Amino acid sequence: MSDLDQLTQSLARNLKRWRNERGLTLDALAARAGVSRGMIIQIEQARTNPSVGTTVKLADALGVSITTLLDYDQEPQVRLVPPDQAVRMWSTSTGSHTTLLAGTEARGPLELWHWTLMPGDGSASDPHPDGTTELLHVTSGTLTLVVEGEEHTVPAGTSAVFESNVPHAYHNNGEEAVEMTMAVSVPPVR
Repeated sequence: MSDLDQLTQSLARNLKRWRNERGLTLDALAARAGVSRGMIIQIEQARTNPSVGTTVKLADALGVSITTLLDYDQEPQVRLVPPDQAVRMWSTSTGSHTTLLAGTEARGPLELWHWTLMPGDGSASDPHPDGTTELLHVTSGTLTLVVEGEEHTVPAGTSAVFESNVPHAYHNNGEEAVEMTMAVSVPPVR
């Protein structure tokens, strides 16, 4: 079974599991996530691989991390995540990509990401649930962070913290690759 097939199967199994655990019907999850009922059915039947945006919307609506939707194990006190188990979530033909390094459900989903943005590339994100916070640290290049339409220049060695319940985006307007590490903290579903 290919990595993509395993990812599709894990997402199908875990989406259904968490939807049922939260007591949500297909229609309720569709309304809460802003994703069509038909798409949720296709995902739960492992008949499609949704976009990163759709996966994020579903995770946010369920109050779990993307990591939890992709695979779920009872976590020991210390859980090591080898490089081959990190999940490449988004990539472009020019070499930009994001990799979900690790995540946990303790006191609400918490995710650790590595990003590479090649010159001229960018990625936009829909607003996350209220109370979601992102922390990022740029290790090379200069990131243009756009939060609610306002641009912020984040050069290498600089960190940024913002509440991500508003539209936001990450752009590389420079001439060298941007490398950054980002943590996303989502509040638990009430």
